[in-house]
Amino acid sequence: QPQLVDSGGGLVQAGGSLRLSCAASGDTFCISAMGWYRQPPGKERELVAVITTGGSTYYTDSVKGRFTISGDNAKNTVYLQMNSLKPEDTALYYCAATLWVGVPRGASAYAYWGQGTQVTVSS
Repeated sequence: QPQLVDSGGGLVQAGGSLRLSCAASGDTFCISAMGWYRQPPGKERELVAVITTGGSTYYTDSVKGRFTISGDNAKNTVYLQMNSLKPEDTALYYCAATLWVGVPRGASAYAYWGQGTQVTVSS
């Protein structure tokens, strides 16, 4: 089964940028899409962005125009470039992988998860 390791979080000032990485290993051939979720303090986990192996993408409204999800199939790695960060982007960010076809948005569709990487945006 796939294993995911996410990294790249940190502390940044509002308006700054970070790039998160998610490296997949193991049985990656079965993955059809990968996504980034985040969980702000005291709130539920929410979907941020998804990319399929075919290159289709999805973004939640609050990050459109600021975040970009991309993938490097040769490296089995997915990235989340986050620009113009806001304090409300502060959260624990998780990458996730699904075997479902399409652009799944529900967390239950994602069977494999990274350990999470903390993003903190100061005002």
